[in-house]
Amino acid sequence: MKNIIVIFWSGTGNTQKMAMAIAEGASCNDTEVIVKQVSDATVNDVINADVVALGCPSMGYEVLEETEMEPFIESLEKVNLNGKNMVLFGSYDWGTGQWMEDWSERMAGLGAALVTEGLIIHTEPDDDGILKCKELGKKLLEA
Repeated sequence: MKNIIVIFWSGTGNTQKMAMAIAEGASCNDTEVIVKQVSDATVNDVINADVVALGCPSMGYEVLEETEMEPFIESLEKVNLNGKNMVLFGSYDWGTGQWMEDWSERMAGLGAALVTEGLIIHTEPDDDGILKCKELGKKLLEA
């Protein structure tokens, strides 16, 4: 049985909606999908999962949320992520998506095997955005 974990931080609920749609897309009979807010997640959750989806909106000047998600990512820098299948996702209100590019480079530098480009959605995911999230969830099944 494949084990997928979706870990996210959401301030307005937009990234949470993305997380739930990704989990829905990844759900099937032979897969366990766990969804956790980053405040409830541990490094062991990442280590023990076959595939990891991390979600965080762009904050401030296109950076990760600094009180919960950034410390969690820093804790992952202390473990071996070589070959860990991973996807990144998040919402944003303004900017160009630079935070996702920076985050992707950072995780790849830690050895994570990024399954696909990070998924970004402007503000609240509409029907098309939810569909993209579900499709991303299906890609997790193939990783």
